Amino acid sequence: MQIFEEMQSRGHEALTLLHHAPSGLRAALAVHSTVLGPAIAGVRLRPMDEREALRSALTLSESLTLKAALAGLNYGGGACVLLMPETGVDDPHAREALFRALGRKVRPLQSLVVLTEDIGVTPSDIAFVAQETPATLGVNTDTSSVTGYGVYRGMKAAARSALGSESMRGVRVAILGVGAVGRTLAEYLHREGARLTVADERPERAEALADDLDGVTVVGAQDLLDVPCDILSPCGYGHSIHSADVPRLQCRLIAGGEHHPLSRRGEDAVKEAGIMYIPDFAINAAGLIAAASTLTPEQAAERVYSTVSRIVHIAEQVGKPPHVVARRMAERRIDLIGSLGRGA
Repeated sequence: MQIFEEMQSRGHEALTLLHHAPSGLRAALAVHSTVLGPAIAGVRLRPMDEREALRSALTLSESLTLKAALAGLNYGGGACVLLMPETGVDDPHAREALFRALGRKVRPLQSLVVLTEDIGVTPSDIAFVAQETPATLGVNTDTSSVTGYGVYRGMKAAARSALGSESMRGVRVAILGVGAVGRTLAEYLHREGARLTVADERPERAEALADDLDGVTVVGAQDLLDVPCDILSPCGYGHSIHSADVPRLQCRLIAGGEHHPLSRRGEDAVKEAGIMYIPDFAINAAGLIAAASTLTPEQAAERVYSTVSRIVHIAEQVGKPPHVVARRMAERRIDLIGSLGRGA
């Protein structure tokens, strides 16, 4: 991975490595764009190596730029990926030290970056960051559950075109990843009468969900892509669907809460396969919208519903895939608002 080539190809503004030995802080902070405003950086914490952390920071930050633009927010896109400390974060004091160290390291960048929660990070963690810098969002927002509800609403909007109806009753939905977002999505779908098949890299989470919701089928994470379904909903850590996997898919719609489930090559492959794909930055924005605005979780989810409906409608009019339309819509807002300049 050639870092500068990757940054140039994606249009990144900055990549900063953060380190604080006593707390175990090791993080990659990527700023993709500040054209619309300070870069909202989702903070992730989970076991991964340095190479994966850098790549995740770059891809996530680009996605956040598009997400904020498409949602009508005056923010750019960033990402902060933390490597898991060698001693872990089970000790509450160690966890506090880790996130307060992050806050101090980010403090000099507070005019450029705003931190909020993402996978493995809670509002309480962001509250620790907020003790050291005002550059935070989402301290009082359960962004994962709001995101899950927004994915549900966006899925219904897309299903109206892909399946002929937005009703989920009897619709076969396969969910890959049932953490906070995937579980919330599953609960709403189950309540409406969808037929659910679920899988997770941590099988106990899928089994726990099946214990709580009647009629849910559990399969292995490696097998879920082979499950016949109407909707495939990736809700994992990213890049769940490789381009080589696309021939295995037996769905008509891909719509989930995961960041970057498909590469650009994968997007081309699902287009050729006749599968509608609603990109992550369009459908998983409700948590970000709620954290960055005064909207309620319900209002944030309805904005996702409206956005996805508009994307699908335009896609049908112009004969382009929804993921292509969504990207062009986001890029157009960035270009138009960016042309106004920075202001006084």
